[in-house]
Amino acid sequence: MAIIFGSTVPAHAELTHPRQEYLRDAQGGLFLHWGMRTSPGYTSCSAWESAVTSGGWSPSYWVTEAQKLHTQYLVLATFHSRLGYARPWPSVIPGTCRTNRDFLGELITAANAKGLKVILYMTDDPKWHTEGLPSGQSWLNSQAYSNYKGHDVDLSTRDGFGEFSYDLFVEVMQKYPNLSGFWIDNDNAYWESHGLYEKIRKDRPSFTLSNNNEDTPIMDMISNEQKTGMTPSYDYPQAVYTAAPRLIEADYKLPTGGAWWYSGSNSEVDYKLTLGRYVTNAGSSIKSLMAETAMVNGKFPSNQVNFNNFANGYLQAIWESLEGTEGGGYLNGGLKPGFWNDGAHGVTTVRRNDPNVHYIHVITRPSGSTLTVRDNGYRVARVRNLRSGAQVSFTQGGGKLTLSGISAWDDYDTVFRVETVAREGIIPPSTYTMSASSSASGHGPSEAADGDYLSYWDSNKVTPVSLRFDLGSAKRVQYIGINQREDSVSYARSDTEQSARIRDYRVYVSSDGSNWGNPVKSGTLPSHRGVQFIDLTAVTARHVRLEVVSTWAASSDTTRYKRLRVDEAWIGSNYAGGGGLDMDVSLDANPNIDATMSN
Repeated sequence: MAIIFGSTVPAHAELTHPRQEYLRDAQGGLFLHWGMRTSPGYTSCSAWESAVTSGGWSPSYWVTEAQKLHTQYLVLATFHSRLGYARPWPSVIPGTCRTNRDFLGELITAANAKGLKVILYMTDDPKWHTEGLPSGQSWLNSQAYSNYKGHDVDLSTRDGFGEFSYDLFVEVMQKYPNLSGFWIDNDNAYWESHGLYEKIRKDRPSFTLSNNNEDTPIMDMISNEQKTGMTPSYDYPQAVYTAAPRLIEADYKLPTGGAWWYSGSNSEVDYKLTLGRYVTNAGSSIKSLMAETAMVNGKFPSNQVNFNNFANGYLQAIWESLEGTEGGGYLNGGLKPGFWNDGAHGVTTVRRNDPNVHYIHVITRPSGSTLTVRDNGYRVARVRNLRSGAQVSFTQGGGKLTLSGISAWDDYDTVFRVETVAREGIIPPSTYTMSASSSASGHGPSEAADGDYLSYWDSNKVTPVSLRFDLGSAKRVQYIGINQREDSVSYARSDTEQSARIRDYRVYVSSDGSNWGNPVKSGTLPSHRGVQFIDLTAVTARHVRLEVVSTWAASSDTTRYKRLRVDEAWIGSNYAGGGGLDMDVSLDANPNIDATMSN
């Protein structure tokens, strides 16, 4: 797989559709790279098939292992550019290895019987057609395919391979109506010019389409190989550049070394890294596509089997905090995720069918016995440790929930179940009148307070820029909450891929919308995902102005430099559960509040 950096924003993607339901309900899938070049490797298709069958290959084994990992779908990558382009089904189309035994059909039947889905990987790339073969040989048989088609086709070219693989898509759709979709490695111009995706939509409207590396609008989901370099290392969502509700998938290997396919080694599995990735992805509504290296007979090396057995019980004990939830702190509400107190880090989840039930996942524990998390306006009723069931002592105030007296932290994920009453202290955004000093066409300031995360305010790459709230009448103002659009990485991966988030800011308030005085708060927001807050010394005012002085992306990132997009912003009049600051200043009494009064 080639890693391609950069992104494009889908212009007309179907962000939600009934065919996507099984993916949206899933937390992850099992990625199976398994083909002719699986160690020890075969150059004869019939010899490979014989070895698979005589070795005891069974589709139920893969299904069982997928269930241990608490995944809900399998992606089979056999027609893969570096695995010999094998097709594990009895195809009538010549050109590459095709088996007599219907491995694909057997897997679909076995998986569907257990409520799991199967997605078929399809490559677009003939580049590796001679890899692993003696000089002059190829995994592709252009002459056989040309004879079948009645005209010359060179399968080693992208157009020729595109024509060949187009026929394979059609064949698979006809043979396997119970397949659930295609996982496509990048794209092919022949497919596009000949309307392949439109044909899939027409012939098999229930099939989903997932695309590796490229955010192609017609695809249901964008998948990316697990990036590295984040701190903490398990926090892949920092590398995501596609905003929900677009379906997003992270692909990562469980073995710590080697290729995506079995190369003869029994690599260790890093339990903390793997479980951290799984949970952190769930905390951002990102699907985890976990690759395990199946041997020729389909079985996994012992270290991967041992991890699967461990994960089965480990995840089951906290499954209610993952199944039927969405990532907290984004468009579904929820407590603030990310970097907490005393070195703690983790994510939050919120139940889809009960938005007052939240879960805090502490993956990296704090140095002490307390944990402090931003409450995002939710009034908390009770907290308990999900694994032990023990009640947890807590206090709430100043916009924060503090759990105390925690003596036992799990090695991988300490989970707290947080029951809340409701959100409180937030002035209804529907009562605001929004304005801005600059806006891009079609993305005006009202989009930042319309309650819809499909719309957003775009500053049109102008800084400094101001977003203004007219509250209609003088009201108490305690803080500003803001969800910036998650369409860029949150850390600088390179000179040309950086964070399009607020850096330096100033906050002003006014009684008449004309006289603003000095800023009541100045500061810097971190380049982090999820909801951010700007706390103020409480003041009574009708008008609030958030001035963004600068954003995080440098001028070397021409796509994101000065870019600012805000999904939703709101004003908090009071903190949930009390605990606000004692000082409450009226602008009518003092219209020139200076920065020394900021919190």
